[in-house]
Amino acid sequence: MRHWRCVTLVVASDSADFLTEWASLAFSKGVLAWPTRVLALTRRPITDLSTLHLAFSHANALVISCPSSTGCGVWCYLPYSPPEAQVVQVARWTPYRGLSLTSHLTFFPDKFNTFSPRPTLVVAAEEFQPHVLVRQAQGEADFTIEGPMASLLHILSHSLNFSYTFKRPPDGSWGTKRPDGTWTGMVGMVRRQEADISLGPFGMSAVRAEAVDFTVPILIDYARILASRGRPEVDPWGFWLPLTPSVWVAFLGSMVLLVIIVVLLASCCQLEEGLQDGFLGDTTFAYLRVFLQQDTKVAELRWWRRLVLGCWMLLTLVLTRSYSSTLMSLLAVRYIPQPFQTLSDLLDRPATTMIWEANTAYVQYYRSVVSGVFVGVKEAEREGRIRFVKSTEYDLALDQLVRPGRHAFIFEDLTGMILKASDFSRTGRCDFYSSREMFLPFMFCMIAQKHSPLIHAINRRVKRMTEAGMYDHWLAQTIPNSTTCLSVPTTVTVTSTLSLANTWGMFAVLGLGLLLALLVFVSEVVVARCL
Repeated sequence: MRHWRCVTLVVASDSADFLTEWASLAFSKGVLAWPTRVLALTRRPITDLSTLHLAFSHANALVISCPSSTGCGVWCYLPYSPPEAQVVQVARWTPYRGLSLTSHLTFFPDKFNTFSPRPTLVVAAEEFQPHVLVRQAQGEADFTIEGPMASLLHILSHSLNFSYTFKRPPDGSWGTKRPDGTWTGMVGMVRRQEADISLGPFGMSAVRAEAVDFTVPILIDYARILASRGRPEVDPWGFWLPLTPSVWVAFLGSMVLLVIIVVLLASCCQLEEGLQDGFLGDTTFAYLRVFLQQDTKVAELRWWRRLVLGCWMLLTLVLTRSYSSTLMSLLAVRYIPQPFQTLSDLLDRPATTMIWEANTAYVQYYRSVVSGVFVGVKEAEREGRIRFVKSTEYDLALDQLVRPGRHAFIFEDLTGMILKASDFSRTGRCDFYSSREMFLPFMFCMIAQKHSPLIHAINRRVKRMTEAGMYDHWLAQTIPNSTTCLSVPTTVTVTSTLSLANTWGMFAVLGLGLLLALLVFVSEVVVARCL
């Protein structure tokens, strides 16, 4: 199709069948795309060329009919007009007067700038919060839509002068390509010409571009993980948290270095008499007793050893006091678990089922990958760890599946934002969180039939509205309480008495230490008796 852009084709034939067959083939192959100008030159009267209506009404095409030597008429088929409608004469040529316009239309008029007469287009739509909200009374077939995409469609209908009717996809999905080459959902409806356009908005992909044409992007959105926030929990092993591994390494290294320095100084001061037996062990245990806040003897120490011991006591005092004060603060903290921050975290939890929307660009993508983290998602589907839902089932799935914590949702960031905001409006709580990781960025657009001239007319208007910020303004009005649950803390502070739930980790360490001490004592007794 790109080889036929911005050229003018002239087709000359007196056979109506040939012109009809050529127009049908050229239309199906995309030769009659809007940038291409087509002139059909024939001596047949225009009344014999009604079969050209379907192809030429949607193309930038004119028919020059010269049934006699006295003159020729230049005719234009208007889009979305019935086949029996009268063809509009744009200009007339005679040998005496030359070429003259006979209507308000110009030569090669922009027929899709404003429709005349006003046609009725079929628009495929399905609920997609916050962009499209479907309003349908129970037991009734008719429905209406609201939301930013409805506002966009309303402006397009007034600007282009068309009315519209809505049609929902039978399977309630956006559309993916089946193995046999057919399409599901709204993409399939547009592909089969059951609908002229579809609101979506649809994630733009190369696979879908083979079946339909996309408008300019309306927005860019990303996928996130939406999961249930856990209840505040007490961490019984919180007493390990104040001292990181690097602090332990630095402390032990300082003690070893201090013992080595003391041994070297003692060896220098006692060259004539040598070090006493057990000096290294006694020195090491003396500094260790200070760290464990036990007593130690200082009466017989030399002045430099007293100075070193005093500095060591000051260091351990600061360290232990800092530890105890931080530990008391941690005992008042409750942690709210949010385990799924990346897609890998979710894949590492076999007990958690993933929820994806059925037949979307995301599903089409991960089913086609051959490497990377999404291969794990494809394997999870084979293992039955993925559950598919429709967009109309979001609220039910969120409340019954995600809230208990057994499932995690993967969908667009804006959709997750409105679902969290809606849940907060109902319950007054922020029970869900979104992952820090964003993945699968997609540009979202409307779609139309392949090679449809509607795309160019819609693009001009959509670009103006998005550049003016109108769509973002409509989105902000659609999502109340949108920022309430964005930065919910992961820890909370409570005032309560200490209980076994807070301190059982400490008792476990104490019990383990006593058990080890008992084993060492028994082994010493047994060895002493054997010797």
